[in-house]
Amino acid sequence: MLQPRAVIFDIGNVLIGWQPEAFYDGRIGEARRRAFFAEVPIQAANLEIDRGAPFLATLQALARAHPDWAAQILWWHDDWLAMVHPVIPETVATLHALRARGVPVFALTNFGAETFEIALGAFPFLRDFDHAFVSGQMGVIKPDAAIYAAVEAAAGIAPEGLLFTDDRPENIHAAAARGWQTHLFTSGRDWAARLVRAGVLSPEECLP
Repeated sequence: MLQPRAVIFDIGNVLIGWQPEAFYDGRIGEARRRAFFAEVPIQAANLEIDRGAPFLATLQALARAHPDWAAQILWWHDDWLAMVHPVIPETVATLHALRARGVPVFALTNFGAETFEIALGAFPFLRDFDHAFVSGQMGVIKPDAAIYAAVEAAAGIAPEGLLFTDDRPENIHAAAARGWQTHLFTSGRDWAARLVRAGVLSPEECLP
């Protein structure tokens, strides 16, 4: 196995949780949340925000189209940060261990441009990447091949020199199809073990 020249992290459910279902369950109960998600294309709207659509205006338009759910739709904007938890400390530790080693580390994330700025304020470790490739800034989302090609071009590293973790199988498959080394994220400890096998960290650096 070629030792990676750079390591790439997804963010949501890899470094920090992304739990909108749990947020709405807590506010309106699971049954109402299921009805809301079934009747309102809130997830599709979020994908458009991840592609670069304006955060508040997109949700206001959706609220006008679904007035019976307007308040719940606007929670997605007003209380967005409450959906982003918890921090996954083992993964943050591997990020910092890689930085200490001098290994280039990048983020590749489906994230709105505006919501990413909010996240930077709440989670300062998101500033620790050599570069963050944010879909809302780029106008393209995973698993579109164009976003992976843009990372390759900006990093100046051949695909086989990149090791990428993501919690979504479709995003992993798209990266692997380009020749990237990949790891489907399930836990911080499994990811740390993968980094040890790849030769970029020692067990002592990330597996206490």
